[in-house]
Amino acid sequence: MQRKRYSPGRVPGTLLGLGAGLAVVAGALTGCSAADTAEDVTVDAKAGAAAAPVAPPGRYRTLFEPCGAVPQATLRDLLPGTAALTDVERAAVLRGTAAVTYDTDRRVGCAWTADSGNGTHRLVLDVERVVSYDPTVSDAARAQEVYTRKQLAAGIAVPETPAPTPTAPTTAATTSGATKVSATGAATPTGTPSSPTASGGATPPGTGAPSAGTPSAPATTGLEPRLLGGLGDIAFVGDALGTTGGSGTQRVVSVVFRTSNVIVTVEYRQRTTGAAAAPDSKELQDRAQNLARLLADRLEE
Repeated sequence: MQRKRYSPGRVPGTLLGLGAGLAVVAGALTGCSAADTAEDVTVDAKAGAAAAPVAPPGRYRTLFEPCGAVPQATLRDLLPGTAALTDVERAAVLRGTAAVTYDTDRRVGCAWTADSGNGTHRLVLDVERVVSYDPTVSDAARAQEVYTRKQLAAGIAVPETPAPTPTAPTTAATTSGATKVSATGAATPTGTPSSPTASGGATPPGTGAPSAGTPSAPATTGLEPRLLGGLGDIAFVGDALGTTGGSGTQRVVSVVFRTSNVIVTVEYRQRTTGAAAAPDSKELQDRAQNLARLLADRLEE
């Protein structure tokens, strides 16, 4: 049998096939390793994604009992008609009537009413704890939205945040009365036109002192609905005078303030009958504000 001749540099077919198979296997392993690495990066990126910040909870979790929150002496001052009642009748009036609510940790209230010879005094207390169900909005921020709606309903505008003043662009043109700089750097004053009034001309329309018929702004008494300082985080007082059946009048004063996520409303009203004078605005406002400050202190306990 004749043997095949061996030629240097020539690779047998069997070895070529074995080498190709090893290359395919190595390529497959490399592909799997690359795919696994990409998947690992994706998982790590998802696991490391920054979560949305959670808003802080409100300061208050419960509310105080409203009917017992107002001292008896304060109630007697606010309800002067109780002086003419018997001890049993006075005790019943000063006890108050609790508002019907479904969750006393979210909202409570109480009301007191006393008749007098020439009218009626009524005090209503409402306390609401606001809770935000949006994890990105705090309880206090949600309470501020509720407070703002009450303020607008009282006819008190919400101050607008002033927009930033844009910077005027720099131009090469000069204004009247400015100094013109020549190409050589020398300053040359420009002429300033004289005003029409100084030269004897007529005053342009729309300028000068207003005529006698120009309406002036209404005078304020300091008792109109307004924001209050030094009461909770933010507060306002509302005042409305109206009529009741026949010739009677009624004034309703409301003091509303917010402390964190709690909103307190003190409504104090007086109704007069017959020829009695209209209820005094300052007296009712002072009494309602004093009670509101007392309740604000109660929230701090």
